[in-house]
Amino acid sequence: MKLLRYGPVGQEKPGLLDDAGQVRDLSDHIADLAGSALSAASMARLAALDPADLPLVDGMPQQDLRLGPCVGRVGKFICIGLNYADHAAESGLAVPPEPVIFNKWTSAIVGPDDDVQIPRGSVKTDWEVELGVVIGTGGSYIDEADAMAHVAGFCVINDVSEREFQMERAGTWDKGKGCDTFGPTGPWLVTPDEVGDYDNLSMWCEVDGHRYQNGSTATMVYKVPHLIAYCSRFMSLQPGDVISTGTPPGVGMGCKPPVYLKGGEVMTLGIERLGTQTQRVLPAKG
Repeated sequence: MKLLRYGPVGQEKPGLLDDAGQVRDLSDHIADLAGSALSAASMARLAALDPADLPLVDGMPQQDLRLGPCVGRVGKFICIGLNYADHAAESGLAVPPEPVIFNKWTSAIVGPDDDVQIPRGSVKTDWEVELGVVIGTGGSYIDEADAMAHVAGFCVINDVSEREFQMERAGTWDKGKGCDTFGPTGPWLVTPDEVGDYDNLSMWCEVDGHRYQNGSTATMVYKVPHLIAYCSRFMSLQPGDVISTGTPPGVGMGCKPPVYLKGGEVMTLGIERLGTQTQRVLPAKG
């Protein structure tokens, strides 16, 4: 299944994408694509529905029908740093001996095609296409062998980052990662059965039509089951939590010379079988 949330900001409704690429409303079956609606039992009930029996929503998604973030009421937005061997190399940094965990604040989350706002004082705003993992069944101290049973689905995330805030302003990475609009999420929450081999998905990011990132989840150092098990040692994972699993090479910081967003650009990014995102970049407000 490809599940989604559609409608105006703050008023999104749950839906699914049918085989014709149109949205079917799920409001009679779940209140939102959030919390307990992401459990294995709930997802099984949704999978048993015939999309033809669901109300058809006017408009085409990502054209004249806005999509919101594909998960509602996210509790934790967990991110993994330097998790692609080739990205670590372009950053001039060693592959970490354990996963690097940091956070994006949930106030950063926006729809897949919503505008990205450069924050005031930014000089190094950057892009990062990432595979997102959405937790459906919570737990602590999860065994790696059982980890995928806790996954509701996968999605595309743009881990927008302000590198000067992140690396040159003292403290942790978080201050450069969680600015408002820095977490476009979606378009769809794609269930694992439809994704298939999540360890070998092509992924890419373009800015104004120039392809900067062109990678694959195959170069991920710490794989999805390990990340779920690892994170659950330090915090309980709960339904609707999102883990953004790192980015391949080609970020602006890694270019020679570096390339950063100033405002006016259009970012387009996607992951095989998970869909695409398009965001206009707005210049910093005075």
